[in-house]
Amino acid sequence: MGVTILQQYPVKDKTGPQTIELLSKRITALGAKQTGQFIVDCETHVASSPQMGGTQRTVHVLHNSEQPASVFSILDTGTKTIPVVADTLFDFLIVKLNTVLVKRQRIETRGPRYELCDFCIKIGSVTMGQNFKGVLLEVEYKPSVIPGSCWDFMKEFIQGFLGNTALNIVPQYLQNRMDQVYQPIDTIQQYLEHFNMFRKTTGILQYQ
Repeated sequence: MGVTILQQYPVKDKTGPQTIELLSKRITALGAKQTGQFIVDCETHVASSPQMGGTQRTVHVLHNSEQPASVFSILDTGTKTIPVVADTLFDFLIVKLNTVLVKRQRIETRGPRYELCDFCIKIGSVTMGQNFKGVLLEVEYKPSVIPGSCWDFMKEFIQGFLGNTALNIVPQYLQNRMDQVYQPIDTIQQYLEHFNMFRKTTGILQYQ
């Protein structure tokens, strides 16, 4: 597990599958080899009744095919978020809490997984229910666990196939974590941020 950067990719005059095919061709032209498929999913549950004071508690439960034995949960209390990493029994616990938690629509991203030297690249189609929402690109640099040590290298690699205007600044989630050891939960936190953005809007920044 190295450092991962998650990036939305604009879907302009193409369908989702056409956009993924375009990115796949760019990656393979660099010499990348497909090594299977991946999926990251998120189920969001809200408390059936708010806390005193009207604060709504939300529990996000996420799974990543890269860590099949783990279940990631992020509790949003309204004032802070609390991440938890558990085993697969956590899913059964959530089912038991269906009388106090109301499940909202599931959102997921899935698609091809590629490897190129020290990089792992995943191109995912984001769907919510039956609705296509956009495309997410995940790039992992496996030799490093400190974002600040590999940021410039990763930026240059990503700009090599997305364009020079892509990823000009450090993603907001990583800005205060550049000197910290990167963990799998950090990837999950980035996915949740993007999933929440897709839930709110389909507007995506354009690259030149």
